[in-house]
Amino acid sequence: MPPRQVKIGDAAAFAGITPRAIRHYHEIGLLPEPERGGDDRRRYGYEDMIRLLWIRKMADAGIALDDIRDAFTTGTASAGADSGEAVAGILDRLVETLAEREAEVRRQRAAVQRMRTEGSRMGLLSDFVTERLKGLPEGSLRQADLDGLLVTERIFGPLGAAVQATRFVALATHPALREESDRIDAAEEALDDSVAVDDPRVARVAAERHAFESALHAVIEESGLDEDDDALFDAWDALHPAAADDDSMSAFEAIGKMPYDFSPARLRCVELVEELSAQDSPAI
Repeated sequence: MPPRQVKIGDAAAFAGITPRAIRHYHEIGLLPEPERGGDDRRRYGYEDMIRLLWIRKMADAGIALDDIRDAFTTGTASAGADSGEAVAGILDRLVETLAEREAEVRRQRAAVQRMRTEGSRMGLLSDFVTERLKGLPEGSLRQADLDGLLVTERIFGPLGAAVQATRFVALATHPALREESDRIDAAEEALDDSVAVDDPRVARVAAERHAFESALHAVIEESGLDEDDDALFDAWDALHPAAADDDSMSAFEAIGKMPYDFSPARLRCVELVEELSAQDSPAI
């Protein structure tokens, strides 16, 4: 048993904490201030030491100091009750919190393992997206492709990114399409703030983009990748049966959500592409 009366340093050493922690317990009302000796220093008795051990063990278990204080207060105020009974409800809540933490740790561990298995960038995407990219030749996906999918998943969710991945699957397996895609991307990037919205280049690039998207869609259909997209929607519906269907979004609206700064000329180019696509669509 500890000495009957000890100074704060000895009390802290006995409980395995610091004098500063004990002073904090006094400040928040967790540990009553003890009587002071003739030298005006605090003296801690046996009951104080027991309480310090309680606090240390409960804090180590993850119980918040405020909850420990409430447990002591309830135990003292309730007739026939002790601190052990008072803390039962707190422990029940702690069990729930720990279960949530365990689930989060499992999610984090799975994410880290996915990054180790798939590579740091591929692994940042959800399983639903990476599964869509399986089987591609090594090196056929670019860093920019994966970064674009990461942005798409953030805005449109895993399903939207998985559908967008179909585009990169087609580009990765059709070098001529990839080359044309790079050329048009560069032409669009050249539509910077120095280009007026009515500059002839805007309409020309829009026509080229529209023609490219039509060609890309044809390749996706011919290769059966569009059927894989249908399977994606079925799989997503099976995993999320209660999820409501998202409203469709135009390319112009989608750009507004992207973390990019588009010039007026480039925004006008997007509008023109949408107009050309609408002309291709049959009237309902």
